[in-house]
Amino acid sequence: MESNSKTIVWFRRDLRIEDNPALAAAARNGSVFPVFIWSPKEEGQFYPGRVSRWWLKQSLIHLEQSLKSLGAELVLIKAQSTLSALLDCIEAVGATKVVYNHLYDPVSLVRDHNIKQKLGELGISVQSYNGDLLNEPWEVYDDDGKVFTTFDAYWEKSLRLQKEPVSHLPPWKLIPAAGSVKMCSVEELGLENESEKSSNALLGKGWAPGWSNADKALTEFVENQLLAYSKDRLRVGGNSTSLLSPYLHFGEVSVRKVFNSVRLKQILWTKEGNSVGDESASLYLRAIGLREYSRYICFNFPFTHERSLLNNLKFFPWNADQARFKAWRQGRTGYPLVDAGMRELWATGWIHNKIRVIVASFFVKFLLLPWQWGMKYFWDTLLDADLESDIIGWQYISGSLPDGHELERLDNPEVQGFNYDPEGEYVRHWLPELARMPAEWIHHPWDAPLTVLKAAGVELGMNYPNPIIDVDVARDRLMQAIFIMREKEAAANAADANGTNEVVFDNSENVGDSVNPKVVKGKVPCPSSSSYDQRVPSMQKGSTNKKRPNPVEEEKKFKDNWLSCKIKIEGKISKADDDLCSTAESSSMKKQMTTSRNSFSVPQAISMSYDIKSFDGEASSHVKLQNEEEIDMEINSCKNGAIAE
Repeated sequence: MESNSKTIVWFRRDLRIEDNPALAAAARNGSVFPVFIWSPKEEGQFYPGRVSRWWLKQSLIHLEQSLKSLGAELVLIKAQSTLSALLDCIEAVGATKVVYNHLYDPVSLVRDHNIKQKLGELGISVQSYNGDLLNEPWEVYDDDGKVFTTFDAYWEKSLRLQKEPVSHLPPWKLIPAAGSVKMCSVEELGLENESEKSSNALLGKGWAPGWSNADKALTEFVENQLLAYSKDRLRVGGNSTSLLSPYLHFGEVSVRKVFNSVRLKQILWTKEGNSVGDESASLYLRAIGLREYSRYICFNFPFTHERSLLNNLKFFPWNADQARFKAWRQGRTGYPLVDAGMRELWATGWIHNKIRVIVASFFVKFLLLPWQWGMKYFWDTLLDADLESDIIGWQYISGSLPDGHELERLDNPEVQGFNYDPEGEYVRHWLPELARMPAEWIHHPWDAPLTVLKAAGVELGMNYPNPIIDVDVARDRLMQAIFIMREKEAAANAADANGTNEVVFDNSENVGDSVNPKVVKGKVPCPSSSSYDQRVPSMQKGSTNKKRPNPVEEEKKFKDNWLSCKIKIEGKISKADDDLCSTAESSSMKKQMTTSRNSFSVPQAISMSYDIKSFDGEASSHVKLQNEEEIDMEINSCKNGAIAE
C-alpha cells in the first residue's frame, strides 16, 4: 500500500460510492482528492439538455453528501479546460496520480488521450478502470479477431466471457488530501438557471437521482417487477420498465450490479422451474446487452454519431423539411400515438422505449428526415439522454446496422396504436383534445364519423391536426426514395472500376436543398428551436370517413406494395449492387481487422460541427475532431494500459 500517495479521483459519469473501481483503488493507496470538473465549452454540440442537467445537478448533490460523510469533500470546478483544472488540483495537493473510470464516446476518447499524454509528460501517473461495462470493447471479438457488427453474435460471445462477479465495496472512510483549489458550489456550476427551476421542480416528484436511490430503484424492480417484465414491458403507459436508464447513464449504479442482481434471480427461477421468470430475466439482460453493444460499436467505430455504420444511406434523398421537423417535435403530426409520445417527451423528458422506436421510425420512414436531427433532438430532451444508446437506436431504425430494421419497413402508427395502447389510455392522457374519443377511433380520428367527432369535441384541422401525410403516400415516397438511392448506388458502383468504396460514407450530403443554410458534406444542420416551440400551429380543416384499420390487412397491404416495388427495383439495379459490402465485410475493413485486432477503420476528418441550437434555445458550441489519430491513440492506450477490475 502506498500510504503516502495522494490521488486525484476524477469523477465523470460514475457518480457513486459503491462498486466504483477508481475510487476504491485510490482509497486503498492513501489520501484522495475527489473532483468533478464541469467544462461546458468542451461539451460542444453535446451540451446536455435541461432535464439531463437537472439530473446531473441532483446527482452531484447526493454524491457530495456521501463523500463528506466518509471524510472527503467533493471539489466542484467550472473550467474552460479540464486539463488545466486537473493540473491546478495536482499542484494544489501535490498529487502524484490521477485515476478515473473509462468513457467510450469519441469526444471523451479524444479528451482522455490528450490528458493522459500531457500528464505523462509531467511524470504524473494516470490509471483508468472499467466502471461502466461488463466487458471492455477490446475484449470481445469473433474467432478471427474481428469486431462484431451484429448484436446477437456480440452478446453471445460477451456472455461466454463473463467472469465471477466482482464488486467494489464502498470505502468505510476516506483520507482527504490536503490542499486548496478554486472551487465552486453546485449552484455556481450553472447546470440550472432560474427560468428552468419551476419546470424542473416537477421532475423531483417523479424521480429521485443519486446513487443510493439508484440502489433502491434496482431492488424494487428486481424484487417486485422483474417477474412480469416479459408481459409488461410493451405497455407504453405506466412504469412497465425498470426506469434505471438515467441512473445507469450517470453511473449511479454499476451495470455489473444490475446484471448480477438479475442473473441471480434468473438462476433461482430456473431452479424452481419458473419459465415466466426465466424469460423475463433473459429479456432484461438482453436490454443490458444492448447498452453494452452501443458502447462497443461507438468505441470501435467512433464516427457513428454522424455517419451510418453501413454505407447504404450515402445516396438516400433525405427531405430536410424544417416545418415537418417542427410538427414532429411539437406532437402535431396528426397521428395520435406519435403525438402522444412527443408530448410526453416534452413534458417529462421520458418516453417508453417502444414509443421511442415508433416516433423515430415515423421521423425517418414517414417524413424522410435525416436521422441525425432526431438523434440530436433526443439528446436535447431526454432525461436519460445517452449518446451511444441514441446512436444505436437511430441507426437501428434507419437500417444502418446489419441487423437493424429494413429501411423499407414502414410501420403504420394506427396499427401500432391498437397493438400497444388498445384502449387509448396513453393517448388520452397526453392528448387532452382527444380525451373523449372512443377507443374504436382514437388512433385514427380522421376516419371517425362527424357525429363521433362532434360528440368528442374534436375539430380536425382546428384543435387537432389532420395527418401530416397519408400512410399510402408515405409508403410510396419511401419506396421512391429507396429506388433513387439504389439507382445512384448502382451507378456509383459501376463507375468504381476498382471496387474501392469507402468503409463508411457520409450520408448527409444528399439532404434536400430546400433548407437554408445549404447542407454540405459532413454537416447536417439541425434547425433552431426555442423554449416556446410547443405552441400549437394553425391547421387546415378536413376529414375522411373510414372503418377501423385491420392489422392483418395492413400487413398484407404493406407486403404486396413492397413486393411490387422490390421487383421494380431489382429489375433496374445492376448486379454490382449484389457486391455491396457491409462495414465489417468491406475490403478496407477486412485488411485492417486481419492486420491487428486492436485497429479499425476511422474515416478521414471526423467532424462534429453541427451549427445548431439546443431545444432550450442555448447556442451549442462547435466541436471538431479533425485528427482521428487522437482517437486511435487513446483506444490503443486504453487497451494496453487500462486496469481491468
